[in-house]
Amino acid sequence: MQKNVEKMTINYSPNFNSNKRSVSRVKYLIFHYTGMRSENAAIKKLTNKSSKVSCHYFIKCNGEIIKIVPDLYIAWHAGTSSWKKDKSLNLNSIGIEISNPGHAYKYQNFNTKQITSIINLSKHLKKKYKIKKENILGHSDIAPLRKKDPGEKFPWKLLNKKKICIWHNLSEKNCKKLRGIKLNDSNIFFQLLFKFGYKSTHENKDKTKIYKNFQRRFRPQLISSIVDQESFAILKSLI
Repeated sequence: MQKNVEKMTINYSPNFNSNKRSVSRVKYLIFHYTGMRSENAAIKKLTNKSSKVSCHYFIKCNGEIIKIVPDLYIAWHAGTSSWKKDKSLNLNSIGIEISNPGHAYKYQNFNTKQITSIINLSKHLKKKYKIKKENILGHSDIAPLRKKDPGEKFPWKLLNKKKICIWHNLSEKNCKKLRGIKLNDSNIFFQLLFKFGYKSTHENKDKTKIYKNFQRRFRPQLISSIVDQESFAILKSLI
């Protein structure tokens, strides 16, 4: 186990299901940002009974990891959520909150110490629970109509290089050639996107939210409401 994972502190939350789950139930790893101005306020909220929210791990700005709910208890981090055929992902996931003010309060880059902890903790949990790369997701993947976190500044591409999560195999040069060129039939894109795992919907405004979260995850250089050929090529590469 990596050094900063071994050194984690404990600050247990009362917000979790009392029934313990089996190791085999742990299928997903979900990343969040706190989306609050204050790190201390975020920790207090996650450990306050009246808030009815929690997570399994909290990564502070200095890279310190706090264990908030033991792995085999269900924490309350995902809310209404789905991925492929699974719903209510609290039941079979581990949630990691990372201190960051988020889009509402001057969204910041995740710092080097935080990223080191993200990598080490993810590797540890992925190995321990045999979590598949494709099941390591963001809150915006599993609840795209409600959430934007962990956002376009989260280091997904680096995590892929560390063999933690998935990423597309297209070169930046080839991607740029297709960027911004409108796809003639966006319905083909969304059929594929929903097959990939995102929530299916018929509302155009909802489709736009989901599409933007797909871009935050896999094409963070440009977040646009125009379904373009680059996004389609990236999606086909992922599938």
